[in-house]
Amino acid sequence: MTQQQLAEKVGIKFQQIQKYETGMNRISASRLWDIAETLSVPVAYFFEGMNGDEAETQTAANLQGVPGDILADKEALELVRSYYAIPENQRRRLFELARVLSDAAA
Repeated sequence: MTQQQLAEKVGIKFQQIQKYETGMNRISASRLWDIAETLSVPVAYFFEGMNGDEAETQTAANLQGVPGDILADKEALELVRSYYAIPENQRRRLFELARVLSDAAA
């Protein structure tokens, strides 16, 4: 599958796929999920070959400032459920807006 084909199926521009591939941009968990589904592989496929320490370090680095069990929080769980109830094209736009707002707040 080409980067262009993958991008079309995931609903993003192929340049974004290139940025993910080169490590220029970080990939969100939801986007990784979408890509894994498109490629018909489990998300764990992308972590094959990493030992447990590397995986823990990566996870800890990506979750700084996030409570340990965020889905145990009632508000967070409700937000996630509401988010996935939104149609996919609108959900992607909302996600991009949230990302821009969180970058601006940092």
